[in-house]
Amino acid sequence: MTHPGPPPPAPAVSQPAPAVNAWVPLREWAAAHHTGSPYRLRDISVAEYAVGSKYGVMVLAIGSIEATWNNVTINLGFAPQLIDGEIYLDELDLQKNLEPLLCEPPLAFDGNRVIVIDPGHGGSNTGTHSVLDGRFEKEFTLDLALRLKPLLETNGWTVLLTRHSDTYVTNANRVVFTTAHHAELYLSLHFNAAVHDPKEAGLETYCYTPTGMPSTVTRGYSDPWSEKLSSNDFDAQSLQFAVKLQGAVSQITGMKDRGVRHVRYIEVLRNQRCPAVLIENGYLSNPAEARLIENGNYRQKLAEAIAAALAGKNEDGK
Repeated sequence: MTHPGPPPPAPAVSQPAPAVNAWVPLREWAAAHHTGSPYRLRDISVAEYAVGSKYGVMVLAIGSIEATWNNVTINLGFAPQLIDGEIYLDELDLQKNLEPLLCEPPLAFDGNRVIVIDPGHGGSNTGTHSVLDGRFEKEFTLDLALRLKPLLETNGWTVLLTRHSDTYVTNANRVVFTTAHHAELYLSLHFNAAVHDPKEAGLETYCYTPTGMPSTVTRGYSDPWSEKLSSNDFDAQSLQFAVKLQGAVSQITGMKDRGVRHVRYIEVLRNQRCPAVLIENGYLSNPAEARLIENGNYRQKLAEAIAAALAGKNEDGK
């Protein structure tokens, strides 16, 4: 299993059509929010536009939900459109994806905070397994968490683990544990698998889907756009957390950046009461990445990369 147990698929029933959001010219939005004006990057088969602020640069492609923020791949809810020569974005993408990154200071961590580190799976819930020798995901997530804990504590964090050994913990109890300890951040550690494609590789980071938007990935599970949970109170901070983590780990490890994605079906991200993300630290189904993941030195490098993302500095080093 590549993700903590999602809720069972909803029955195949017709769902009401989602509300239609307004489409806004990016140039007008940029002027109203005092960012730089959007500009065309180059004439290729897919037109790309960039818009920047003092915090960084967002690159958008017409007709594609994939975008980049400071060279980190993110996923929009709706593909930008070109109308009468102007780039238009859905109003929710502007509110939930562009504003937190272009208009708000990057998420900074000053230590003296409580973070819950959740080693995915455990006990009878083994997770996926290494294509090399069958070792289970649950072993590597726990080892990574135990390596990460002292690194974060050195930086002033109070670190709580949802499990310290090979024990089974329900996904609901992981959420309850985080809430009960008044955690200010939640991070779930996982490793990925693509059963039918051993070439799949790279790093993915997930946060909860904002209300009114489709998820990047559904894997056949229901995706109720209108649903609003406590997790949605932290949409902006979770996105900032996810981007910071994805950028740091991909840069330090050299792992392929597969992007920050929004999902609803991952149960440990539902009903959280703090910024919460889940990171898939590579593919155990890929022989090359499995070989790295099975190496303790590489897992230490992963832990150091995650700790670097939480080291208390903004992207400008302050």
